[in-house]
Amino acid sequence: MSTNTPGGTAVVAAVDLGATSGRVILGSVGENELGLRHVARFANDPVAVTEQRRSALHWDVLGLYRAVLTGLADAVRSEPEVASIGVDSWAVDYGLVRDGALLGVPYHYRDERNAAAVTDVHALIAPEDLFARTGLQHLPFNTVFQLQAEASAGRLGLADTALLIPDLIGYWLTGHAATEVTNASTTGLLDPRTRTWDTDLFARLRIPTGLFPRLIQPGEHLGPLLPTVAARLGAPSHLGVAAVGSHDTASAVVAVPATDESSTTAYISSGTWSLVGVELPAPVLSEAAFAANFTNEGGVDDRVRFLTNVSGLWLLSESMRSWEAGGSTPEQRSSGLAELLASAADVTGPVPVFDASDARFLPPGDMPARIDAWCAEHGVAAPRDRAEYVRSILESLAAAYARAVDQAAALSGTTIDTIHIVGGGSQNELLCQLTADATGRTVLAGPVEATAIGNILVQGRALGRVHGSLESLRSLVARTFPPRRYSPRLEGRPLP
Repeated sequence: MSTNTPGGTAVVAAVDLGATSGRVILGSVGENELGLRHVARFANDPVAVTEQRRSALHWDVLGLYRAVLTGLADAVRSEPEVASIGVDSWAVDYGLVRDGALLGVPYHYRDERNAAAVTDVHALIAPEDLFARTGLQHLPFNTVFQLQAEASAGRLGLADTALLIPDLIGYWLTGHAATEVTNASTTGLLDPRTRTWDTDLFARLRIPTGLFPRLIQPGEHLGPLLPTVAARLGAPSHLGVAAVGSHDTASAVVAVPATDESSTTAYISSGTWSLVGVELPAPVLSEAAFAANFTNEGGVDDRVRFLTNVSGLWLLSESMRSWEAGGSTPEQRSSGLAELLASAADVTGPVPVFDASDARFLPPGDMPARIDAWCAEHGVAAPRDRAEYVRSILESLAAAYARAVDQAAALSGTTIDTIHIVGGGSQNELLCQLTADATGRTVLAGPVEATAIGNILVQGRALGRVHGSLESLRSLVARTFPPRRYSPRLEGRPLP
C-alpha cells in the first residue's frame, strides 16, 4: 500500500462498526488510486443481562472500543504514516455521559423497552406531526423513543450529554465531543430542512436541549488523539480523527458507483439491515411518504437519503445461528452458507414469500420457527428444508426490495432504471439475481466494503488528496471496483 506523498496519495484508517461485526481497514486514496487492506475484524455481539426481572439487551461498547484500539495499533504498526482516522457505525444508539464519564452500558436498539416509550412520545406529539418535523420514518427504536425510555426509568436526568456510538468512540479517542450530522438525522430530533436540532421539539418532548453536543459535518476535523491514546497506539501526536458520514449507510451511499448524473438510480445498502432508497437534494415530507414509512436521512454534502428500512441479511444470519445451535447431525451443523446458497439456487418449486418487515422478525431468535408461524397464519405451506428456508428468505427480501424501489420512485417523482446493491449482500449472487427478477430492473452489485470506502473517500477529500463532488468520488469507485451486472429474468419474478 502506498504511503503518504505530498499532493498525492494518503493512507487513512477507517473504523467501520456494524451491528454484528466491526473492522479496521487501511485505505490508500488519491486522485487515481483507491486501495483497501483489512487490518482487523471482530465480532460485535449483544449482551443480555437481567434488569428488573426482564432480559435487557446491551452493546458491549467497552469490548468494542478495546477491539478498535487493538485494530488501530495494528494499523499504525503496519503504516506509521497514517494521516487520519474516521469512525462510522450503525445508527440511533448512544451512550449517556455525565462529567465526561459513561453512565452505563448503552442499550441495543433491539431491546424491548422501546414499546412503551413509543406510546409516551406519541401522547406528546402525533406520529404524523413528528414526521412532518423530522422527516424520519417510524421505527420503534429511533433515538427519540429510546430517550423517552431513559426518562421513564429516571436515567435521562442523570446525564449531561448523549453521544451517538461513533461520536462516543471519537470522544474516547480525542476528548472532543460532537455530533456528526448524518447520524444526528436518525435521532428523530433534527430538522431535515435546516439540518439543525429542532429545539422546540426537544422542549415539547421534555428532552434537555443541550443533551447532544455541537453538530459537525463530514470532513471536519474532530481533534488530535489524546496523548494517552496516541501512546497506546504507537501513533504520532498529530494523528487525528476526522468526521465522516458516521452513519454507516451515509458512508456506504458515498461509495455507490453511480456515474450517470442524468438519471436517478436506487441503492440498496445490504447488510444486517437493507436500506432501500434514492439520493435527493431535498427531503420529501408528504403525507404519502409518511404513510409509506419512508425516511429522510442526512447524506454527505447536504444530500438527502430518501429511503426505507427493510429487514436484511439478519433473517439469514439468525437462521444460520439457530441451525448451528440445533442441527440434528454433525453434517447439518457444519453446513455452511455457501453450500446452503448453492442448494437454494437449485430450488425449483414454489416457496413462501413472506413479509420480511413483520415485527416478529426484529428480535434475535429462531427465525425458521417464526417463518413457520407466519406461514401458518397466512395459510401457506412452510419451507420443507433448509435450502427452501434460504430461498424463501431471499425471495422475500427481493420482493420487499421491489416494493420499496417502486415506492421510492413514486414518492420522489423519479424514474429508476438501475439499482445498485452495495455492502455484504452484493456478494450474494442469488439475492442479486432475485432482486433483478423481482424489480424488473438492472442490478449492479458492489463494492462489498462500500461503507469503509465511503469513509476513506471523505477522509481523503478532507486531506486534499481527492477533489470534487460525490459524483467524482463515485467515478473513482466505479473505476476501481467495477460492479457486477444482473439483468432481470421475467420468468423468475416472485409473486407479490
